[in-house]
Amino acid sequence: MESLYSFVKGSNFMIILADEDGYLLKTIGDQDILSLATDNTLIEGSNRSEKTLGTNGIGTCLFTKKPIQIWAEEHYFCPHSCWTCSGAPILNEYGKLLGSLCLTGTWDKVHIHTLGMVVSGAEAISKQMKLQHAYDELYKIKNQLDIMVESLKVGAILINNNVITKVNSLASQIMKTSEDDLINSKISDFIKEIDFSKISKNIYNKEVALGINNPIKVSLTAIIIDKSNVNSLSGILITFEEIKHVHKMLNKMAGSNAHFHFDDIIGNSAPMISVKQLGKIAAQNNSNVLLIGESGTGKELFAQSIHNDSVYSNGPFIDINCGALPRSLIESELFGYESGTFTGAKREGCAGKFELANGGTIFLDEIGDMPYDVQATLLRVIQNREVFRIGGKTPIKINVRIIAATNRDLEKSILNNTFRSDLFYRLNVFNIRIPSLSERDNDICLLADYFLTKYKLSCNKIIKRIDKNVYSSLLNYCWPGNVRELENTIERAVLVCQTDTITVDDLPVNIISSTNVTKKADINKSSNITFDEAERTLILNAIQANNGNVKRAADSIGISRRTLYRKLEKYKIDYDLMR
Repeated sequence: MESLYSFVKGSNFMIILADEDGYLLKTIGDQDILSLATDNTLIEGSNRSEKTLGTNGIGTCLFTKKPIQIWAEEHYFCPHSCWTCSGAPILNEYGKLLGSLCLTGTWDKVHIHTLGMVVSGAEAISKQMKLQHAYDELYKIKNQLDIMVESLKVGAILINNNVITKVNSLASQIMKTSEDDLINSKISDFIKEIDFSKISKNIYNKEVALGINNPIKVSLTAIIIDKSNVNSLSGILITFEEIKHVHKMLNKMAGSNAHFHFDDIIGNSAPMISVKQLGKIAAQNNSNVLLIGESGTGKELFAQSIHNDSVYSNGPFIDINCGALPRSLIESELFGYESGTFTGAKREGCAGKFELANGGTIFLDEIGDMPYDVQATLLRVIQNREVFRIGGKTPIKINVRIIAATNRDLEKSILNNTFRSDLFYRLNVFNIRIPSLSERDNDICLLADYFLTKYKLSCNKIIKRIDKNVYSSLLNYCWPGNVRELENTIERAVLVCQTDTITVDDLPVNIISSTNVTKKADINKSSNITFDEAERTLILNAIQANNGNVKRAADSIGISRRTLYRKLEKYKIDYDLMR
């Protein structure tokens, strides 16, 4: 209004701003015309709607929402016939009426250009309001963008013409550079491997070095925000995450975790108590561990328990079966490969198991089956604690706990030139021999009860107990498949059992037939043993198998609890020590 008044100053005109209801909000003009307007009550706060005064330059303009010029007697209200009024509506960005702008002077000053001036003024106000609304929307969008970028769980950088324009706090933290130092810096100062001025398509999950003095490995994605042509990029959003965090997430998604602890390993026999104590000692140091034992004895359970009891427990637990991998893939699986190393390789390369295990434990199961030529590379990794990817030129430092396991006699393998002696001595720092099930007679019944509980629930079967004759058969069997075979046996028995008690008829034929042969041999072998000695051994085994529970022990050998108490007193057996 002040700008418009500067053009009409001295011409005996006044400028009026009214709201949508016709109330005058502001008047600006020469003193003479303002005094005349006061005499005619054309003042701030008065109303000039058509409903109040009929046809007039303000009210009619508001009613029609169109520019209008009213002259002299065209005014409905006779005292206003001395005026000429040119009014134009003010509309917002949605076309809604907000008010009007009016140029008013004496009737003899009428001119068609006056209407043009007021129309231009009203449109200028409308456009300014639209522009302000657009600015407000852009400001909201900018705030939303800032919040979105900041809330990303990865480092984020916005660049324009290779210049950094926006970073989030995580990017600043990863790059160890303040936000103020990053803004307006060139992205090429921090990332040398990619020329962002020349990229024509998005980049996904590319491993690059990020930083100036001590660059770190990150997985980077670059998204072109707008591209009108290849040579004109308006911006690129770069997101990145440290490789070690990417590996941690991959391990979590792949289920690379250790679930077992020493308390989960079932067994109260002397050999198992001893071997669990050794495992706990091994867990408290960083030495390489070699687990030796027959197939099915639970070597992986011990490996997981050692990991979970060690300082590496917060890291991943990566297990790899060295005997199950194809010979052509074992090196790439263990050590990884760089981009374009061989046909079929991933374009961005791939991390090996040792990299994925960084900060945690790698479990090399069936180490005795590893190809002889790969053993040399493995030896170098164990000695130097660094890996070279296939096709790579720079070593990657790793911090991993190494646990190996085998069911082979590695010393014989050394003599047969199928296993390297230097690798054996490097792995065999802390060896633990896992006892076979045949050495754990006292644990057989305990394990059978555990597997019964496990599988009757999963199979939705109502089975209350195992018949004492079944326990006898299990105790007399040699268990070449160890705990794994016992578990399979009980699972099968649960599936075929049709009553609430597992009987000998529910056992596999090979166990029943083997047990009968064993019993005959035991009778011949023990013909010189006295009855009291045999009875004491039977009661002792029953008490141990049931963890000192007298009632279950009595049920297992078919006598009453009172009778069993008398026998315990007779043979001086302290069942409390077996709980």
